[in-house]
Amino acid sequence: MITERDDKVAYANTKKLAAESEFSDIYYDNFEDFVSLLNHEKLYIRTRALILCCSQARWDTEGKIAKYLPDMLQLLHDVKPTVVRQSLNAFKEVIAFRPELSGGIKDELEMIDLTQYKESMVGLIAADAAQLRELIEEE
Repeated sequence: MITERDDKVAYANTKKLAAESEFSDIYYDNFEDFVSLLNHEKLYIRTRALILCCSQARWDTEGKIAKYLPDMLQLLHDVKPTVVRQSLNAFKEVIAFRPELSGGIKDELEMIDLTQYKESMVGLIAADAAQLRELIEEE
């Protein structure tokens, strides 16, 4: 559903699955399927996969997020700034429902290399990262 050729349909599907994940663990069994798409050649699919991985945080009774966190965190270093920004936003779910993983996320935030992005994106990524750091500090 999230790899549809039509990006609008795939994005709508992602939003639907993430919204349904707020109320049900129906997609938790698909976690490994989402993880397998984190290295997809298409940036939109990588982003959608991470969003869906993070949206399973509230249901993660088996420690899947902890197991795959290093793979998930790699998206914070993606060459595409939009992937990084959306990843920073997605990790809010993990911090909210799996605060024990916040330290690893915080450490990875410190390693984001802003010099690889256009100046117009640097401030936005830095602000998103600062907001995520604040959430971590509140936990």
